[in-house]
Amino acid sequence: MRIALLEDEQDQSDLVCAWLKAAGHNCHAFLLGKDLVREAQRETFDMFLLDWEVPGMSGAEVLVWIRANIAEPVPVLFVTARQREEDIVHALSSGADDYMIKPLGKLELIARIDALGRRARQMQKQDDDVLEFGSLSIDRAGRKVTLDGAEVAMTQKDFDLALFLLRNVGRLLSRGHILEAVWGQSAEINTRTVDTHVSRIRGKLQLTPERGWRLSAVYQHGYRLERVAVDMRQEP
Repeated sequence: MRIALLEDEQDQSDLVCAWLKAAGHNCHAFLLGKDLVREAQRETFDMFLLDWEVPGMSGAEVLVWIRANIAEPVPVLFVTARQREEDIVHALSSGADDYMIKPLGKLELIARIDALGRRARQMQKQDDDVLEFGSLSIDRAGRKVTLDGAEVAMTQKDFDLALFLLRNVGRLLSRGHILEAVWGQSAEINTRTVDTHVSRIRGKLQLTPERGWRLSAVYQHGYRLERVAVDMRQEP
């Protein structure tokens, strides 16, 4: 998962990022709440991990901003040294999905992140080996895509991109997010590569309104794949 971490203590931030990377996640760390908010206006994340006590814009204020400005139900794990019941209730009632009290333990943190990730995937029905969308089917294990019963020729990256888009139907995905998910965090390629591959996937899988899909470029952000109603009316 692509995780945004808000933690103002550099040593703690480095440690948590190391834990996340070792568990297979991509960690984007921010020392200030305003910096995370600025990035979240143009980038997308799978989860937010927020410390409460940070300078300037607090983690609680960032949480309120996330719930007010990000349409997708992205999981938020709140982390703080505060232990009062009213603080925990405040965080959860403000939109946090889970709450941890410092000091953090590596195994518990990873377990909670994995649990939130599983819950999000189950809500989006992403865990099936075969994803079915009417005449379009994608077999994750067999790495095969079929359209109208015929297999579609796909490169490895084409398949990975198609799977990522179809597992996130209705969700805005930044180009940076797509690059990390499909090509890897350290890939030395530019966002034009994303545009080229998205265009090819749109054509190969016929992701058009006539087929019940809309794959849209969102200015200065990225792409969103959506299901749309097909107009069955015929011209006279």
